[in-house]
Amino acid sequence: MTLDPAPPVLGDDEARVRATARRQWLRRRDIERQLHDGAALRISALTLRLGLLRHSVAGGEHDFRVAVEDLQEELHLVLQELREIAGRLYPPLLDEAGLGPALREVAARAAVPVQIDASDERFGAAVEGAAYFAVLGCLPGSPPDLGGGMADRSAPTRIASAPDRPIDIVIRRRGDTLVLLVTGADACQADVVHDAVRLLGGTVAVDAGGVGTAPGATVTVRIPCA
Repeated sequence: MTLDPAPPVLGDDEARVRATARRQWLRRRDIERQLHDGAALRISALTLRLGLLRHSVAGGEHDFRVAVEDLQEELHLVLQELREIAGRLYPPLLDEAGLGPALREVAARAAVPVQIDASDERFGAAVEGAAYFAVLGCLPGSPPDLGGGMADRSAPTRIASAPDRPIDIVIRRRGDTLVLLVTGADACQADVVHDAVRLLGGTVAVDAGGVGTAPGATVTVRIPCA
């Protein structure tokens, strides 16, 4: 099953569509940076100041010390939530180090074994963001909104496979195209993968396998990266 890119447009219209998609990914990255460098840092600083204040109070002020500890705990929870939101907009490691390191971090937390084969080449914020969320759409347990609402969505297309099989992910540049090959995928959310890449002119092909083939689905994603 092959999912085509966005409906074909000509000349300047095609360029505008892709430019708009790139701006969307750049905005996602910028929002993540604002959350990390603004709100998150302020909350971290406030938590430290509360800790110093708690230790400066005389030992008899028990109620005050308990109240400060409660505030610190709440701030830690808020900070954790902010970081989670920022990571789902555009992971900091993806911005800092690229696809390989960001996906290896995901693989280390995955519910099944995941092998990442990727070089250190960089492809730009838009292409890397689209590729990252496309891969996440192929992993078990990924939330259904990882595509970021980049396009209209339909009911998820899930490809059942053996959940305990390892998933292999190979990322390569082929001329002016970034190719992602995901084999052994379990319950691939094909609509999520498609949404992540379609406005950049990307395509998705899903092979659910059959008798005599390797277990699990094979997903091939192609994204222009010239």
